[in-house]
Parts: sequence; C-alpha cells; structure tokens
Amino acid sequence: MIISKPSNPGSKENTPKTTDSKPEKDMDCLLRGYLGGLSHCLEELTAQDICGVAELIYQAYTRRRQIFIVGNGGSASTASHMARDLRIGTSLRGKPRLRTCSLADNVAFITSLANDVNYESIFTEQLIGQIEPGDVLIAISCSGNSANVVRAAEYANECGASTVGLTGFGGGRLLEICDICVVLSSCDYGQVEDVHLSLGHIFSCMVKARIEKETV
Repeated sequence: MIISKPSNPGSKENTPKTTDSKPEKDMDCLLRGYLGGLSHCLEELTAQDICGVAELIYQAYTRRRQIFIVGNGGSASTASHMARDLRIGTSLRGKPRLRTCSLADNVAFITSLANDVNYESIFTEQLIGQIEPGDVLIAISCSGNSANVVRAAEYANECGASTVGLTGFGGGRLLEICDICVVLSSCDYGQVEDVHLSLGHIFSCMVKARIEKETV
C-alpha cells in the first residue's frame, strides 16, 4: 500500500509556479502607450483656440443666451457633464447662472424622435424653436462625422448661433462647418473622450475666471 506524505503548506512543492510574464509586459506596454497618446492629445490643446471657445461661452453668458451641447454615446455623457459644470461650476453668489442644456438627456424625447422621425434628427428637432442668434452649440463627436451632430451644427449655423466642434480623428465634417473646432489627431476613442471631458472642466474654469474679473 502506498501512503501519500502530507504536504507542508510552506514547502517548495506548494509554492505557486511563476507564470510567463508576457501578459504583464503586454499590459504595461498598453498602459504606457495609452498614457503616451493621452499626453500627446493634451499637448495638442496648446495649439487649439481654447480661449476662443471660452470667450464665445462668456459672451453668451453676458447676453443671457443659451449653450446647447450634443453628442452620442460617451460624448453624450460628456455633454451632460459639461452642461452641469458650465452651469454650476461657473456660478457666483449674486450673479445669474449660465444657461446650459444637454440635448442628450431627455430619453423619452430622444427615443420618440428616433422612432417617429429618424435618428439623424434627434438633436435638430430639439433645437427647432429654441436656438436663436447669439446662442452657442457645442457639438461633440470623436470622428467629427456623426450625422445627427453634424446636422445640429448645420442647423445652428442657419439660425445664426455660434458653433463649436470638439473632435478627434483629424476633425471630420465638423472641422469644415464649425466656427471654432478643437481637433485632436488621435484615432483612439478613449483618449479623445478623456480630453473632451477635460475640456469641459477647462472651459468652466476659464469662464468662471472671466465672470469673476468682470465682477471686481
């Protein structure tokens, strides 16, 4: 009869074997590559007209005009975030608040328009009867070619509003039609969306500083 010897938890026999470290190296390369691309995107902002965008928003504020923001998917969440930050993040006691509206928030309205009209018109239909000269439309699209976002920008231009594009992938159609377009060269959706979210924070800081300066 063969009797097995009890194992010792601390023995070498029970020490997990080291696995190939290639997956870990691959993940490290992905991390470094992503952060490198993100850093490059942020550096590109220094050559963009960020101050011009902030000034458009500030001028809309002084005239009590509205800021409309549109986007799909991740860009829709950025639109919601940006609308909140521009309204609340720039507020000062005793001063009127900036009027902002994300057109990506009303699910019932959006789905009814997509079902009854078409998806390409979900933002334009919301702008009808609302957007006016002096308002600002911020159009967010990583590719710059999202049909419903492009249509909204075109309609805003027709109505005499100012248009701002936030894009990646070299700009796309928004680069051609917007008054100011912040263009990133990256074709990585994650990196572009990260920077667009940061831009919302940057715009809020700049506009608030502008309001504070005029208040003094």
